[in-house]
Amino acid sequence: MITTRQIDGIEVFSCLPAQPRPLPPLLFVHGAFAGGWMWTETFMPWFAEAGYACHALSLRGHGGSAGREHIDWHSIADYVDDVRRVVESLPEAPVLVGHSMGGFVVQKYLERHQAPGAALVCSVPPQGLVASQFHLLMQKPQLFLELNRIMGGDYTDTETLREALFAGDVDEAMLAAWLGKMQTESHRAIWDMSMFNLPNLFAMHRPPMLILGAEADVLVPAFLVQSTGHTYGLPTHIFRGMGHAVTHEREWQQVAAMLRDWLETLRP
Repeated sequence: MITTRQIDGIEVFSCLPAQPRPLPPLLFVHGAFAGGWMWTETFMPWFAEAGYACHALSLRGHGGSAGREHIDWHSIADYVDDVRRVVESLPEAPVLVGHSMGGFVVQKYLERHQAPGAALVCSVPPQGLVASQFHLLMQKPQLFLELNRIMGGDYTDTETLREALFAGDVDEAMLAAWLGKMQTESHRAIWDMSMFNLPNLFAMHRPPMLILGAEADVLVPAFLVQSTGHTYGLPTHIFRGMGHAVTHEREWQQVAAMLRDWLETLRP
């Protein structure tokens, strides 16, 4: 069962196992235009069933968290502080799982804080968004322009959302639900991820890390996920036939299973 609470204005979803095991809790960090809700239908119940205490926050200005009216003022440093506050509310330090922008926030969090592990899923690379933006502009200019319209507060349609996030067959009801929950993102945070606040690799704590990507991801292409792996000296796994929103592709359980297998290696 998913429960929701507020921590200093930050919306936090939780899903606890019926039969707890001696496993570290998980804290899921969402990407741009989304909220903690993106984890509640798939990954959180699945991992709770496997014995993990699962939590997901909505960064300030997202979902049910405070600050929506000032979202353009929120920085990546603000988002890192949101993660810190939620981590400090938990009885045990969690493994961090970040998707897209959430993976970037996790990398920035590790500059000042430690974690038992960090999984970067289709994450913005430590070199930032510029290469991804240029690649999208060259490969899919219409989609690039449409995403900039969303940044400006204009609504999109299901076909644009399908092209941006998914590669395989998509449940139409799920796609419509995503469209209803998508929102604008902070321009300041986007600029931070582009060039103004990139991760300081020399300051970062380096816990065990897992780096995953998707073959048909048009927002964070597979070659940039591999670049992240090269930066951290780690292997990467690219899931074939999937798009950016691996949490809701029909084969999402493949991603969850690989994450679970990696989590098992963190056990003492």
